[in-house]
Amino acid sequence: MINRGLIQSRRILSSTSVKPFRFYSSMNGKYNNIIFDKKDNGVVLITLNRPKALNALNQELCTELGDAITNIEKDETVRATVITGSEKAFAAGADIKEMSSMSFMDVYKSGLFGPLEVIPRARKPIIAAVNGYALGGGCELAMMCDFIIAGDKAKFGQPEIKLGTIPGIGGTQRLTRAIGKARAMELTLTGDNMEAEEARQSGLVSRIVPSEQLVEEALKTAQKIASYSSPIVQLAKECVNKSFETTLTEGLNLERRIFQSTFATSDQKEGMSAFSEKRKASFKDE
Repeated sequence: MINRGLIQSRRILSSTSVKPFRFYSSMNGKYNNIIFDKKDNGVVLITLNRPKALNALNQELCTELGDAITNIEKDETVRATVITGSEKAFAAGADIKEMSSMSFMDVYKSGLFGPLEVIPRARKPIIAAVNGYALGGGCELAMMCDFIIAGDKAKFGQPEIKLGTIPGIGGTQRLTRAIGKARAMELTLTGDNMEAEEARQSGLVSRIVPSEQLVEEALKTAQKIASYSSPIVQLAKECVNKSFETTLTEGLNLERRIFQSTFATSDQKEGMSAFSEKRKASFKDE
């Protein structure tokens, strides 16, 4: 359901030269730029699907992806999501052809790339499975996810400097937090790429797998996460994310309170009972 803010945004867009965002329903999994594949195990696989453009992020793709994540958040049967692209490119950047003629007011009023902001705010885990190029907006999209599993031929980078602009979807902020100021500064100012192994060693990527096994491995990881108590998974995710935004003392206090709160859940009782009884836990999300 579209709220008043979104309706107002569409009215604003109609007065500019920018093509208005379009909103879609994922009820049938039918999109123009992504493939929405809901599995039977509580996992959704979203595949970016603009192969001729190396999955470049245009407004329509961003809107569809934002819509899909919004619907996943509402769907109680979905517990984890994997976002991937093709073997050649996760996403080679933003759609330069679409952006090149935009003015400041076009970009400002349209809230360019705004629909993607639901990804870092999502409560349910989202894994980026990156093969090939993840450059510019593609790298930023991957970093919006909770963690990245990379194929051995993956390449990351923020080449916006070569286009006379800078990263605009969090690249200067998330990359710096992931790999440190010095290397992030060098990549941002030179526009150079980073290979998968360096990305792993620097902390940008959690692990590397052979390219042909990437999606399978990402889905296995998502399924493992989906097998646990969904509310507890979400609380754990919240605690890790807060560590980037609070002092250590504040973060420890938050973690302690959330840890204590889990003892009010049935899943904590089930998990500890199952461990003591040497059996597999059967979580009820309660």
